[in-house]
Amino acid sequence: MSDSENSETGIASNRIMAIDALRGFDMFWLIGGPDGGRELVLAAIAMFRDPLPEAVLYHAEHVKWVGFSAWDLVMPLFLFVVGAAMPFSFLRRRELGQSKTELYVKIVRRFLILFVLGMIVQGHLLDFDLSTLHIFANTLQAIAVGYLVAGILLLNAGLAVQVAVGVLLLLGYWALMMFIPLAGRGAGVIEEHANAALAVDEFVLGRFRDGTTYTWVLSSMTFTATVMLGVFAGELLRSRLTPVMRTAALTGLGLMCLAAGWAWSEALGFPIIKHVWTSSMTLWAAGWSYLLLGLFYLLIDVIGWRRWAFPFVVIGMNAITIYVLNRFIPFRTIAENLVGGLAKHLGAAGPFTVWSVSVSLAWLLLYYLYRQRIFLRI
Repeated sequence: MSDSENSETGIASNRIMAIDALRGFDMFWLIGGPDGGRELVLAAIAMFRDPLPEAVLYHAEHVKWVGFSAWDLVMPLFLFVVGAAMPFSFLRRRELGQSKTELYVKIVRRFLILFVLGMIVQGHLLDFDLSTLHIFANTLQAIAVGYLVAGILLLNAGLAVQVAVGVLLLLGYWALMMFIPLAGRGAGVIEEHANAALAVDEFVLGRFRDGTTYTWVLSSMTFTATVMLGVFAGELLRSRLTPVMRTAALTGLGLMCLAAGWAWSEALGFPIIKHVWTSSMTLWAAGWSYLLLGLFYLLIDVIGWRRWAFPFVVIGMNAITIYVLNRFIPFRTIAENLVGGLAKHLGAAGPFTVWSVSVSLAWLLLYYLYRQRIFLRI
């Protein structure tokens, strides 16, 4: 890293530790195999409650269409935290003397790398088979689009213009979804297999769609809004407000976004649907993201309780690295080979043992990178 580092945490002295910890907390649920962190927590609960409570099962899965669960927050929180880190990153680079042209190059380069990585991770790019290729179908690509637009705005517009653009993106997406007529169905249809965002994907991506009910091209408007909402959090954290006032502001923004998202869904008829990333869902997810960031900031950077967050910081400092490696390193299979035989004799603790080893292997890899000060930046 080019920044000076804090000797105790290994984190650059001008970083907000809560951002790295929250990024790591978000990524924890995915590491160590297919959704390894989630499986680890479910296995831990199952040792004491079998069958699992209905509320746990609901929040451990994606909602089929309308609605929102805790598991649905993982992707929007990732985009939000990317945005929250951007004001610090851009300021640091300007302080290092990088010109606006150099920053433009970085923005475009990161956009391209993230987009290609998304095609590798979920788009079957390495199959070298057009019949399986999905051009736009992954979280990294949603981040890429949001980062591109947010980065250009950060370089060229003040906060008032950035907020105005964010509002216009939310309103514009709502208008397009509600007023674009579908063939034979009219306007305002938002169903799993009939909505404006899906129609745009089918037209633009054609045979290279991923075949799911998730949408990407038109939904890039609200992907960008999610990143921008994170940018506003980052601007708040580097403002001249006192730490306590920053915490209060994050909490207030979180509650406002939750209220606005609920009202847009329930009172104005634009439901919370993650599959098409509706404007109401964008605000609802941002509300929880603001509240989580406020909580992490209060505990870590205001009160100073840092030790509990260290495992998450290790993940958060190389979040995209492990997101990609998680698809190529068979942590779960390795864990099965190591302790699968033992797990068969442990009853209800067996699955927990296997998932503990699986997640631990991924974390130890990240810890090695952390100790070697290897933080892979794109």
